[in-house]
Amino acid sequence: MQICPELGHLVSLRGLLPEAELLGADDVPLSGCACDSRKVRPGDLFFTLAGSRHDGNDFVAEAIERGCAAVISERPVADLSVPSCFVPNARESYARLCQALAGNPSHQLKLIGVTGTNGKTTTTCLIAGIFKAAGYRVGVLGTLGYLDGRIVEPSTHTTPPPDRLASLLAQMVRNGCTHAVMEVSSHALDQSRTAGVQFDAACVTNVTRDHLDYHGTLRDYRRAKARLFDHLADDGFVVLSADDPGSADFLRRLDGPVLTVGIREAAEISATPVEQFIGEQTFLLTAGSETVPVRTTMIGTHNIYNCLTAAAVGLTHDIELTTIVRGLEYAGQVPGRLERIECGQPFGVFVDYAHTPDALTTVLKTLRDVTAGRLICVFGAGGQRDREKRPLMGRAVEQTADLAILTNDNPRHEDPRVIFRDVLGGFLAPRAVEVIPDRATAIHQALTAAYPGDCVLIAGKGHENYQIIGDQRLELDDREVARQWLYEKIETPMTTPRGRG
Repeated sequence: MQICPELGHLVSLRGLLPEAELLGADDVPLSGCACDSRKVRPGDLFFTLAGSRHDGNDFVAEAIERGCAAVISERPVADLSVPSCFVPNARESYARLCQALAGNPSHQLKLIGVTGTNGKTTTTCLIAGIFKAAGYRVGVLGTLGYLDGRIVEPSTHTTPPPDRLASLLAQMVRNGCTHAVMEVSSHALDQSRTAGVQFDAACVTNVTRDHLDYHGTLRDYRRAKARLFDHLADDGFVVLSADDPGSADFLRRLDGPVLTVGIREAAEISATPVEQFIGEQTFLLTAGSETVPVRTTMIGTHNIYNCLTAAAVGLTHDIELTTIVRGLEYAGQVPGRLERIECGQPFGVFVDYAHTPDALTTVLKTLRDVTAGRLICVFGAGGQRDREKRPLMGRAVEQTADLAILTNDNPRHEDPRVIFRDVLGGFLAPRAVEVIPDRATAIHQALTAAYPGDCVLIAGKGHENYQIIGDQRLELDDREVARQWLYEKIETPMTTPRGRG
């Protein structure tokens, strides 16, 4: 991370990290900072961060050889030829320094942070759609990519690393963005990637089970999510779902402005579902004394909640309700989020990112409500991730789908047979499950099995266009696999619909 030109050259270590204990010098002038020794430039601060595979302390010699001005760490490093500095939390200090060197761009934007187990990507897109409908130039950071107000880049993380995050926010300011929306993952909050970032609003979509392979317990996972509130501006506000049990504890603990959204429980902003079809739904959005109809191609009650959260953000930014509705409808289909694949076939086909038990249950129940025939589900579980959720995913599919086809997701370096065994452990009748390791073949089998009136859900990877097997990153897009098969087979006559079961 290099220094922002607008800051000039009179920036010092003590000025930006007053809590640091500096040895070997009274102060150190800064030109930039880095946590990767290979990226160190002369005059940079080098932060020694501990990673999952490597410890930054092992690369101090290389950083010094490349010309670093000082070494920042959480524990002493002996016999250094440059000043050393000790901080309580090196990750947090690094992220704060990245933001400061970039000119603290989040202070110059209306920045909205969205966290939650499910719905972050869709809600982020909906908020951006509302701001665009209101005439604002908006930046977006999330799973689908990084938009700096002009161009979109592929994303490497849901929430970028600190140096990249600071650079992207600064680029948004330079490109004339007045507003920005970003997904904030629990990993990013736990790793202090957002330290130094100021949010105008913090939205929590829901909190259920996920990432326990990383966080260890649900309590620690919730605690990580709650760290988003620490980054609120003095006049910032929080948006929570009154219907989500996982958010109830947050509501009790917050003492600042909070807006609640809901369908079942009383809330400041609420919705009443009207009708739902396989390609669209309509609901009534109520805020205060105003009620307006919303018609969207995003089906499912969970997407109504996403719309309500986005509407709450729009209302607190003084955007008229009619403009908010236009923005919600403008957002359209979010890639890989209950994305409908329509090639003229007489049955439904949807691709969704659902990879948790709760998400699978929600999406399957949504499709169950709009499906006259059978519900067919292709799914898998990621390797080297939370093993305890695998049987819960299997149980969720068995309880709602009529035909389950188990296949590979991203097995990574884990034996797929172990993953399959874990998932099948959640089925009461595991022998009824078709296990097809090759994902493309599994999708073809699901489509082949579908009759008029049926619906096929391809779950787990959503917008992703690759599959990770071992060290290989193979090209594979569920949507394209389905489209190619449908275009080739669509002229084949279909027989009459089958009943459920």
